Parts: sequence; C-alpha cells; structure tokens
Amino acid sequence: MTASKKIFGTDGVRGTANIEPVTAETALKLGRAAAHVFRNLETQSRGRGKYRIVIGKDTRLSGYMLENAISSGILSMGVDVLFIGPLPTPGVAYVTRSLRADAGLVITASHNPYTDNGIKFFRADGYKLDDKIEAQIEKLVFSGEVEKIRPSAENIGKAVRIDDALGRYIEFAKSSFPKGLTLEGVKIVLDCGHGAAYKSSPCVLRELGADVIVVNNQPDGKNINENCGSMHPEAMCQKVVEHGAHLGIAHDGDADRVLLCDEKGTLIDGDDIMAIAALEMLAEKTLAGKTLVSTVMSNAGLEAAINKAGGKMLRTNVGDKNVIDEMLRSGFNFGGEQSGHLIFRDHGTTGDGLVAALQILRILKTKQTPLSTLAKCWTRFPQLVTNVKVREKKPFAELDGVNQLVADAEKELAAQGGRLLLRYSGTEPKVRLLVEGRNEKVLKKWSEKICGAIQKQIGV
Repeated sequence: MTASKKIFGTDGVRGTANIEPVTAETALKLGRAAAHVFRNLETQSRGRGKYRIVIGKDTRLSGYMLENAISSGILSMGVDVLFIGPLPTPGVAYVTRSLRADAGLVITASHNPYTDNGIKFFRADGYKLDDKIEAQIEKLVFSGEVEKIRPSAENIGKAVRIDDALGRYIEFAKSSFPKGLTLEGVKIVLDCGHGAAYKSSPCVLRELGADVIVVNNQPDGKNINENCGSMHPEAMCQKVVEHGAHLGIAHDGDADRVLLCDEKGTLIDGDDIMAIAALEMLAEKTLAGKTLVSTVMSNAGLEAAINKAGGKMLRTNVGDKNVIDEMLRSGFNFGGEQSGHLIFRDHGTTGDGLVAALQILRILKTKQTPLSTLAKCWTRFPQLVTNVKVREKKPFAELDGVNQLVADAEKELAAQGGRLLLRYSGTEPKVRLLVEGRNEKVLKKWSEKICGAIQKQIGV
C-alpha cells in the first residue's frame, strides 16, 4: 500500500461492509492512526488525564464488527474509548463535546442500505475533520508508520460504556426549543427509518408535549432505511393524512437529515425548510450576515425568495461538509442542503434532523400557522434535469459548440433569475444537465440543444 491511496471520501470512510476499506482490518488501522493523530493535536488531553475518543454508531448489523475493531486500534495506542451505543450522528458530535473527549467517531453509512457502513470522525469541538487531519490519518494507515509506534503494556487504553449519552443528547435537543413553549396539541407522525433516532426523537417530541405516532422504530440490523425514513417518505406522507396529523417527520439512518410532510400530505424538502427558517430568521434579525449557505443543487426560487427579503444565498459544492466549512469560514449560522441536511450553528456543529424539525415546529407553534401555509413563503422555479450517457468524459471546451450553447443559455436564464449547471457524474459515465428558470419552454429548448450537441459527439 502506498501513501497516495485514499480511504476518506466526501463524508468520512464509506463502502460495502466487510469489503475494503470498510473491513475490520482497516478499521483497526484507522483506530490506531486516528488515536495517534488526535493525541498529537493537543499537548494535553481535555480531561487532563488520558486522551479519550467517543464511539457511537447507528443500527446496522456490521456496526458491532467495526466498533470492536476500531476500538481495539484506539486502545492499543494508549487512548481510552467511551462507548455510547446507537445514537444519531449529531448526538455523537454533541456527546463528544459534552464529555470533553478529545475526538469522536460514529459508525454509519447514513442514508445507504444496511449492507454499507462507514466511519465519520469529529474533532473535540464537534466539527468534522478538515482535509489536513484526514490526510495525516491516511498517511499513517497506508505507510505503515503507525506500526512503529506502540505503547508498553501498562499504557494501553481502557474502554468504558457511557450510560447517560442518550439522556445527554435528549436534553441538548430539547434545549434548542424555546423554554415556555410546548408542542401540546400538535399531532406528529414520526418515521425513524429503523435508524439511530429510534429512541431519541420520539422521546424529545413527547417530552415537549406532542402527540407522536411513531413508525419504523424497530431496528433489527438489516432494515435501516429499507422502504422508510427520509429516503422513502411516501409512507409517512400517507400516514399523516390517515391520522389527521399536523405534520410528518422522517429521518435517515443516522438522523443527520430530515424531511417533513405538511398536514395535506405534501412533502417538505430541505429547500422548503431552509426557506421557512431563513425567512423567519431574517425577519427576527438572527440570520448572521443575512446569508443562507446552501449548495449548487438548491432551487433558484429559494435564492430569489431570500434576495427579495433582503438577504442573500451563498452556494457551495454538494455535501454538508462543504456547507459547514463555508459557514465556519465566514461566520454564518444557518445552511443546508435540499436533501435535508440542515445546520443551525446556534444549536449544533453538524446536520441535525431533530433540531431542524424543532426549529420549524417552533415557527409553526408560535405563528399558529399550518405547515402548508408556511411553505408558501417561496415559489419553486421549474427545474429540468437531463442525463446523457457518454462513452468518454471529454472536457466540454473540446466539444464543438457546447460551451457557446451553455453561455447563450445562461444569459437567457439569468435574465429570468434562472441558472444552469452542467457536469459529468462522479460515479457514472454520464453528463448531468440541470436548468432552472421561470419558463418551462425555455428550459426544454436549451436542454434539447445542449444535450443534443453532447449526444451527437460523445453519446452512447
């Protein structure tokens, strides 16, 4: 193995369980390397004793294997392990800070099927690792240098189980909801996706006074995200109508995402949530820099609504890590993705599906306004996404006339507040074209012209 290899992707390590890099062998090496790196980030541990790393997980079967392997690696480097069991990713980030640990990690593949798994790391302050620290860990794993560092027998770390981790996160989540306000009289359908939030979210909502109808909260190790949760919200929407609920809440496997459903059974996605929350924060003068941070995938109508209200929207590349990095860099306090990652930095350090839902519930309860009415605060622009299979990924500048067509399209779309995004897929032999604007005929015209030119030259 060479130091040029990579195991960290856009959000930690992820892949099929028991196949590299998500194997017990690599997890052990990751544990050893991470423990060494975190020990050397600070000259003294936060607890003034041994260095400590928190380990949490979601409900996947392979979590047991990876938990034992990575903890063995950490312990072998003289660092203590704090096991907290199944807990949402934002819960692991919070407990890491709460326990004054030196780092934290969560074993999860988020919204992926149970056959996948992964590992996300957190710094002592609860934020995800930057690229520099990930590179240090990777170098140690692949170079074999960490094998030369081995504490003596009397300095091996010890592992303890933290019994009140769930309670700590529940109290933290509740603290993001205003004191003196309750959810009494609010009926909620909650879809836990058989994931890490199966205990925490029902408990928080009930303790705040809501009438909660919980579904998909019986994980068996293999049913996480299976036809449920935020990846399959259709059943939640149907149950909201069946039960006459005020809204629905759906999490993904590690509950760092949320999608909602209004009382009419209409899905409320991340763009809707950002519109409702950001416009309210603008009105309350609590949106830092009057700026919402989102990604290139968010609908142009969201940006138009924010601009009209006197704010602005800053776009990043896809990935909640990119959103958080920009928020930290510029001092902004709210951002997210269309997929349901919402980061309220006034309350946490990472995407938190439960905290995000509580912020919308606060607005709903305070204004005594149905969610369907709140969601009318913006108008979604028509959007057309087209994929073209290609036999090679030539630079667009080398394709005859494509860049000129893109420039002409962008000019016409910009005049109506729209936009265009043309890129190659990172995982498939495809070109993806997204066009947005107020006129669907214009979108179709440019999509046909641009995709036609690409299809003619490199299409399959």
